[in-house]
Amino acid sequence: MAEIQLAPLRSLGDFLLESARFQIPQVKDPDKWANRVLNNLLYYQTNYFLSALIMFLVIGLMHPVKMVLGFTAISVAFGGYVYCTNNQWRARQFKRNHPLVSVIIILAAGYLVVYMLGAVIVFMFGIAFPLLLILIHASLRMRSIKNKFTNKMEYVGLKRTPMGIILEGLGQEQEAGS
Repeated sequence: MAEIQLAPLRSLGDFLLESARFQIPQVKDPDKWANRVLNNLLYYQTNYFLSALIMFLVIGLMHPVKMVLGFTAISVAFGGYVYCTNNQWRARQFKRNHPLVSVIIILAAGYLVVYMLGAVIVFMFGIAFPLLLILIHASLRMRSIKNKFTNKMEYVGLKRTPMGIILEGLGQEQEAGS
């Protein structure tokens, strides 16, 4: 982790305003479009992380209770899924020994999911909306010379950044930097 460097925060003028150039990507050439997105993700990564955090917090401030309940519902559902898949024999044994309690638990869980659906949607929107805006910006923002040079440094390995590591984990390191 010591060799990871945080990319600099790009100016608002470079990110959105005066020197920013936007163009609809060539959807007929998906490789070129993917290259633009990957390189913009690397170049503007600190701006994207900060923007996503701000949008998540704004949505959280608008609906704080729903955000907390949505996070709790998703966490409980995920935890229950992990527990049941890791302890299948216990779950089967419990269902066999206590069929009425099992049905009541399933009905209560179904009711809770339906009751909490609004909160889950708000929480998922708080995550998905910033990601959508980042994807739109990365798709529309044309690359500059500085962007290309910085991405070459990342690609060669002279500089390791959080987004570079995320893209590498997703198997996109070969495509980035072209």
